[in-house]
Amino acid sequence: MRKKKDVIIIGSGVAGLAASVRLAHAGHQVHVFEVNSFPGGKINSKKLGEYRFDQGPSILTGIEYIKELYDLCGEDFLEFEFAELTTSFNYFFNDGLRLNLSSDSKQIVEELSSKLSENKRVLTSHLRKMDGNYRAIAPLFIEKSLHKWRSLIGAPLLKALIRLPKYKLSKTMHEQNAKRFDNPRTVQIFDRFASYNGSHPYQAPAMLNMISHLEINVTPFLPKNGMIQITDAIYALALKQGVKFNFNEKITSIESENGKVTGVKSNLGTYYADKVISNMDVTTTYEQLLPNAVHPTKILEQEKSSSAVVFYWGINKSFPELTLHNSFFTDNTKKEFDSIFNEKRICDDPTIYVNITSKYVEGDAPKGKENWFVMINSPIDVGQDWHSEIQILRKITLKKLSKILGEDIEPLIEEENILEPRTIASKYNGKFGSIYGNSSNNKFSAFHRHANFSTKINGLYFVGVSVHPGGGIPLALNSAKIASDLIINS
Repeated sequence: MRKKKDVIIIGSGVAGLAASVRLAHAGHQVHVFEVNSFPGGKINSKKLGEYRFDQGPSILTGIEYIKELYDLCGEDFLEFEFAELTTSFNYFFNDGLRLNLSSDSKQIVEELSSKLSENKRVLTSHLRKMDGNYRAIAPLFIEKSLHKWRSLIGAPLLKALIRLPKYKLSKTMHEQNAKRFDNPRTVQIFDRFASYNGSHPYQAPAMLNMISHLEINVTPFLPKNGMIQITDAIYALALKQGVKFNFNEKITSIESENGKVTGVKSNLGTYYADKVISNMDVTTTYEQLLPNAVHPTKILEQEKSSSAVVFYWGINKSFPELTLHNSFFTDNTKKEFDSIFNEKRICDDPTIYVNITSKYVEGDAPKGKENWFVMINSPIDVGQDWHSEIQILRKITLKKLSKILGEDIEPLIEEENILEPRTIASKYNGKFGSIYGNSSNNKFSAFHRHANFSTKINGLYFVGVSVHPGGGIPLALNSAKIASDLIINS
């Protein structure tokens, strides 16, 4: 007699974990398969000597979606503790200008108006508009399936439609920002939110400017033990709900008969189930696990999101001018993103993001030292000479950081590790090393993401940053909610 599982989930990224919690709580038998030896996908942790590093996402917003999982399971969300952040972001420019953004939006307006001579009323109006746009659009296009129109009908849809002119659907992020703000630096700051889903601000739709709401109006958060706490917490909830996990087991195919899922095959065996959820990159899912199925070619062939090169550096010094989140801007944002998307190379003056959790997480670095997560947006892997590219990028990065901080950084590096597009592709199955699946480099990108279910194979579902509603932890958690609700209500 063959052993049957109710739901099989391929991959234990944050979306796969969240889906497992929701479905197990609803009474389903859930079995998660993970090719790596650890849960969490990109949200994992690594030790280098005496330094600890979060390996993937470093900015947390939308904590209410994590709280939903705790509430669902009857657990106390107060146990999920956060560090008390006094500063949201520090910005550095090549000419020496420095901006310190607090965790209070009113103080952010004061900082941008005083140092960049921006009109306070314009800034306040912009932030208020992003808040309104997000609150109107989230209940529909983030928290529900765009591909099940019955779920959209009602008052929230009418509210969102009324606000359509405010979304500036015919403009790009940069066009809207350049029209609204006087100082090019302010435009740079708001343009950078395109990178949060791996897109080009000169091509991505202006609607995506509402991403800034979660960081500036609401403020980012940091779990008390670092981003790995997200994985640890949701994994613990899953275990309490009875979810079963198989680590170090690679799924090799999704099986179906007569247009209906029957289960999966792995390198170790065959498993049967009525429902299968893929938390893998959707393109990789079709190419590797469904090679003989009908592929949604138009979706899969869209331009991919950017990738990244990350240097993990254990630094033998503490820099008081740095905080948890730090961005060192390029002088030419358009040139930077054109290099990434058009020329498929890293710009010679890139924006550099430095994340330092040891500023708040005790034990992440020895006393008087810091753990630097140094990320540079990069093109996807199309066969570049990455050894040479990374060596050049390392020199550029060290030179830029040393100049702005007034200290030679290289002699301070005690530990080092590198993540780059090829390892992102191999470790996390991102197609060509893309981080978010498809980019949002067209006006209707939100409608061109793959649905959270298959229209060809009954019982097959998709979650994660490469499908609806998109990239980032809040959206990945919503993809899990959408797919889970479809299964629960089927």
